[in-house]
Parts: sequence; structure tokens; C-alpha cells
Amino acid sequence: MPVQTSRRPPSLDAARPPAGGSAAVPPQRGSGGGGNGGGGKGGRPTKRKRRKDPLWARLTVVFGAVLMMSSGVAIVGSKAVISSATGDIAQRNLLGEAGKTDAEGGANLDGPIDMLLLGVDARERWAADDVRSDSIIILHIPATHDQAYLISIPRDTEAQIPPFKKSNWPGGTDKINAAFQIGARNGGGWEGGAQLMAQTIKRLTGVSFDGAAIINFGGFKNIIDTLGSVRICVSQEVKSHHMSYVDGKPMWNADAKKTGKRMTPVVHKKGCQEMEGWAALDYSRQRYGLKNSDYDRQQNQQQLIKAMAKKATDNGTLTNLGKLQALIKAAGKAFVLDTGGVPIANFIFTMRGVSGNELTMLKTNNGTFNGDGNGKELLSAETLAMFDAVKKDKLAEFVFNHPEVISTRK
Repeated sequence: MPVQTSRRPPSLDAARPPAGGSAAVPPQRGSGGGGNGGGGKGGRPTKRKRRKDPLWARLTVVFGAVLMMSSGVAIVGSKAVISSATGDIAQRNLLGEAGKTDAEGGANLDGPIDMLLLGVDARERWAADDVRSDSIIILHIPATHDQAYLISIPRDTEAQIPPFKKSNWPGGTDKINAAFQIGARNGGGWEGGAQLMAQTIKRLTGVSFDGAAIINFGGFKNIIDTLGSVRICVSQEVKSHHMSYVDGKPMWNADAKKTGKRMTPVVHKKGCQEMEGWAALDYSRQRYGLKNSDYDRQQNQQQLIKAMAKKATDNGTLTNLGKLQALIKAAGKAFVLDTGGVPIANFIFTMRGVSGNELTMLKTNNGTFNGDGNGKELLSAETLAMFDAVKKDKLAEFVFNHPEVISTRK
């Protein structure tokens, strides 16, 4: 594998942690530093929130819409706002050897841009080595920078997970969502988890990345509430596996049970509707009771990304510097970012031509389980060809010739 020369400057691993103890930075056990995960200054543990809400979608506000600036905002002012608002975002080396080499374009953002978005569920425990990444999304922006595509990789896809010295992993076969957990073991932390996931995906699909982000479950509700609401089209009625009403108030089931009062299940009814933050995040998490389980959840998550991007565009957030700055700061508290050494403002501003209307959602495996007859899930030949088109920056041509890969979600 080629050695990267310019995409991973030595200073990135020691990048400034977020001010004020962002909930986005996980514990880096044995790492001897790294901000505010398992310990703050003097070794004091950072206070953890009791409840973590999903998901990665707040990154949409950063990479899907809010930071894909509209032409109505002055260029100088926009960069100034972005630089100021993103100053406290935690930056880590999340790609390792899966970052684009100089031969693949390196740090040059004039060509296609590929981002790896990883959503982790740390609600049960906050230990870095006990978390799997169940939301795996590739954001592809062609060299024209006027379109964006979202592709989700099925969590149960069988994959060859390469050896990883940082966590003492010798290599082996497992479900792809296990790569994050394996890389995080033995002090690897979330940084190691992301690196091994990125390397596993590169081995599976051939795609290298310009950047990556780990999204935790804190602050998602507030992002949507800042937008007001998002329009979501529910394709299948589904009963929430996680939330119920108590006295008309939505509560997580664990908290609702403690009240001792009658619990009425939250049911997401079929049809298009404006959803508040709590409802949107709850709906995006459902997979039990859906016809195609995780595949339907993938499409619902992608729909939520597009809905947030469109709402940010439609309600004037992108052209109101005050609203924009507040939204970026709120989003920045919820993720760990790697831009391959490129300044965040430059990275973001490169994508200013993409709006929510230009986000195209794509399906893998035709939106349903693709087994090998032995209970293992594999990427279909068509899906592998789609990723090859991503690598060659010919995805638009591929989609034109294979319209069935386009998600029918609104």
C-alpha cells in the first residue's frame, strides 16, 4: 500500500481537543491524552450525560447543507464564520492508511471528494472498546462539486478486517460493523476504531477517503429543534422500539418504566409529516418491524440527512450568518472530524455548491438482504460496481444506467 506523504501531517494526531469538554470525544484509554474522553485535566473523569440521542445526521448540517454555502452569502464572510464556528471541533487521524494518497489526489480538493461518516451508539456504555458502528455512510461528491451522493453499507456485511497493530488484531473475517469495535480495543480508542473501519471499507470497495467523521448520540435533538422541524415521509407504519408516551410526553422506555405510570407506545404513522427533533431521531433508529430491517433504516437515515439539508436551505439558515454560526457550533459539539490535514474552512467551502436538493440517496444490494445461502451477507455485483464507479468518479454515469439504485424515499 502506498505511503501517504501529504495527507496526514504529524500534528493532526495532537490536534486541539474541543473547548468545554465536547461530548463527541470518547475515552482514549491508554492513549495518554486526547481531550476529554475518559479523563480531563489532572485525570478527572469527564461528566457523562445519562442519555445519548442519535445520530450522525447532525453532520449533514456540516457536510450536507449548512456548510455547503449558498451563493447568497458573501465568500469572505462565510469563510470567517466557518473558521470561527469550527475552531473547537475535535480533529483526529480517523483514516490512517485509508486516506487518499498523493497519486489519488492527496490534499487537492479540486477533484472528487469522498467522506466516511460513522455513527456510533454509545448509550449503553461509553467504553471505547465496546461500541460498534451501525451507521456506515459514504458521501461522494464528484469533481464537478455540484452534486452529492449518499451510500450506506449494510452493518452485517461480511468483510475481511485487516490486521491492526494498534489494537493487537491479527486480521480475520467478521461483520463489517465489528471493525470499529476491534480497532478500538486495547487502547485504540475511537480513533483506532475509525481507522480500522476505513481500512476495511477500502479493502472491500477500493474507495479511499478525503475525510471522515465519527458521530456520537449527543445533541442530535437540539440540532433539529434549532431548525424547527424536518419533513419526513414514513413509508411503513412502525412502532417505536425505544420510546413511549407517559402522560402525553415522549420518554425513553427505560425512563418511562421508572415513573410507574401507564406507557403508550410511540407509533410513527405512514405519510409525510413535520417531525420534531425527538420524533425524527427516534424514527431514524427503527429497524425492528420494518420489512427490510436495516436496509429500510439506512434509507430512513439518508432521508433524514436530506431533510435536514433541505430545511437548512429553505429556512434561510444558510444566508443568515447568525443562524449559521449557531447551528455550526451546535453541530460541532457532536462529532470528531478528520479532513486529511486540509483546513476545515477550505474543506467545507469547497462543497458550497451542493444544496439539499442535490443530495441523491442510493441503495446497496437493491435495498434488501443479499445472502450467500449460509447466513452471510455480501455486497452484490451491482453494488461492487457502484463503488468502483465512486472510485473512478463515474457515479453519475452509473446511476443513469442503473436507476434502480436510487432510493425512492422523498
